[in-house]
Amino acid sequence: MTIGRSGRTIRLTVAQAITRFLPRQWTERDGVRHRLIPGVLGIFGHGNVAGIGQALAEQGAGTGDALPYYLVRNEQAMVHTAVGYARASARLSTYACTTSIGPGATNMVTGAALATINRLPVLLLPGDIFATRAADPVLQQLEDPRSYDVSVNDCFRPVSRFFDRINRPEQLPSALLAAMRVLTDPAETGAVTLALPQDVQAEAYDWPEELFAERVWHVPRQVPEPAALERAIQAIRESRRPLIVAGGGVAHSEAWVRLREFAETYGVPVGETQAGKGALPHDHPLALGAIGVTGTAAANELARRADLVIGIGTRYSDFTTASRTLFAEAEHFVNINVTAFDAAKHAGLMLVADARAGLDALDLGDWRADAEWTAEATRLADEWRRRVDAAYTGTELTQPVVLGAVNEAAGTDGVVINAAGSMPGELHRLWRAADPTGYHVEYGYSCMGYEIAGGLGVKLARPEREVFVLVGDGSYLMMAQEIATAVQEGVKLVVVIVDNQGFASIGGLSESVGGRRLGTAYRLRGSGGQLDGGELPVDLAANAASLGADVLRADSPDELRTALAKAREATRTTVVYVRTVPGAAPDSGAWWDVPVAEVSAAPDAREARRRYEEGKRGQRLYL
Repeated sequence: MTIGRSGRTIRLTVAQAITRFLPRQWTERDGVRHRLIPGVLGIFGHGNVAGIGQALAEQGAGTGDALPYYLVRNEQAMVHTAVGYARASARLSTYACTTSIGPGATNMVTGAALATINRLPVLLLPGDIFATRAADPVLQQLEDPRSYDVSVNDCFRPVSRFFDRINRPEQLPSALLAAMRVLTDPAETGAVTLALPQDVQAEAYDWPEELFAERVWHVPRQVPEPAALERAIQAIRESRRPLIVAGGGVAHSEAWVRLREFAETYGVPVGETQAGKGALPHDHPLALGAIGVTGTAAANELARRADLVIGIGTRYSDFTTASRTLFAEAEHFVNINVTAFDAAKHAGLMLVADARAGLDALDLGDWRADAEWTAEATRLADEWRRRVDAAYTGTELTQPVVLGAVNEAAGTDGVVINAAGSMPGELHRLWRAADPTGYHVEYGYSCMGYEIAGGLGVKLARPEREVFVLVGDGSYLMMAQEIATAVQEGVKLVVVIVDNQGFASIGGLSESVGGRRLGTAYRLRGSGGQLDGGELPVDLAANAASLGADVLRADSPDELRTALAKAREATRTTVVYVRTVPGAAPDSGAWWDVPVAEVSAAPDAREARRRYEEGKRGQRLYL
């Protein structure tokens, strides 16, 4: 027994201690407090029903209780919901996710990877095998002949920012405090996993009452080191053609107002990553829009000519740098990032700082970018907006026309959700975002199936916003069941199913690398044994209705706009089903490194290899 300062203890099971501890944790930034763990998402099995399940039932798990419980349909999806909630909450709040041991636990691994890659906090509480080993091997136990302390939950180690297994009650307090520290650390956050052996969950212990005292975790705005700041200022002042790359850190630190002021004061144009989309309002004269492989012609043209790049809260993925072919003339990178790992990329001048605090500190005096450079940015941005106007207009239901109709319906208060397929690229290029809170595309992991579950999390975090979930038929078929959760909880989503009978994005990519669209179209097995028969007789709209949603079908642009207006005015989850015809958005011309077969008997594959080798010649190391 461990005694706290008061000497008083409370006898609870390990699971009861967890459910009492979590609702007493708060975050604070800029003087505003937020509940760190506002609820638990979970599916119960033999590995957690007598532990976390019993504890939640005993303390009351209704929406009015201290730690509400939400029944979800898929373990991976529940992590996506927690991630959507965390991003919409500027990483100041997230959900806990509980599962049984076995497939329930390992189903969460994909969600954990997504959270950690996107630098978003989520707390995972998977059940685990017996710590006592009294009945080994138990149901769903992985037996590793090298060690008896290995379980399937060890899969979480490489995709978690913190992992611990609670084999004794005494280990819980330090593990809980470490978990909260990582969840609230802007530089370290991601998936946090506390594996809970099923026997330990039910074990009682005398806990010091101080463990359950209210605790506030202060989220800092780290300021840059003075010498590093001087070096960055000098490098910027020596540039003539600077370009800002705004990443997710701008959104997480809520720095978009300060970014606009900085851009206007110094005449620096801004390109945006997927996570930074909306960093400047889409109609701002210095807003070049998306940058990189899925970027605009305006942003990529200036990126090729910029002599200095100011990266703010970006991790410089291959899509952002066009596989390191984009910033051809950049002499320096100045990187503002809370994570030194990201700030050091491309031999950058490191400003390890919160995005807003870093911008506040960058006082460049009377310096401004060359007037011709600033004017060119405005001209190119205006030209791109006209191309978007043309893409959004049409008499057929092409995907850009669908996106334009949804963009119009969303207005300035809507939030668009997407993750995979061809839509992320077209959304990045075309979507007109007023600020980052209205644009939510998961592109760190680009996980098919994220959309509906992630949209549920966004709506739980921002119930006052209209949430528009854009999901392709491929993603929908992978994970649609959280529609039932939204209906159960009375959470209203607008889900737009865009059906193009297959994986259109990978189909195009397959064709470009000589793969001939193998396995990318939804077709019956034909008489010759190939997947080239008729269309599958699958009705996704009927499926959505069977999950409890109201369903509207649209067969023309006018019908789509009418359906979206009805869906927006509805009070419950509504699905708008639309089948699209081919029609691509304007291209940015950027290159993406996808290796092509070096030898092939197929002429189209040989030609693809020739183009690939040509593209490779443009790569540089950014030293």
